[in-house]
Amino acid sequence: MIILGIVLIVAGYLLGISILTTIGIILAVIGAALVLLGAVGRPVGGRRWYY
Repeated sequence: MIILGIVLIVAGYLLGISILTTIGIILAVIGAALVLLGAVGRPVGGRRWYY
């Protein structure tokens, strides 16, 4: 999810489409939150790891 977010941020910036950049930032933040919660051992939604 983090990689998809970064790709959308770059694509939105290069193409000049602000909605892609916004969605990319949201996906990157959610992905980072899931990674952090999984790293501390707290299961989120019944899953301990998100790959």
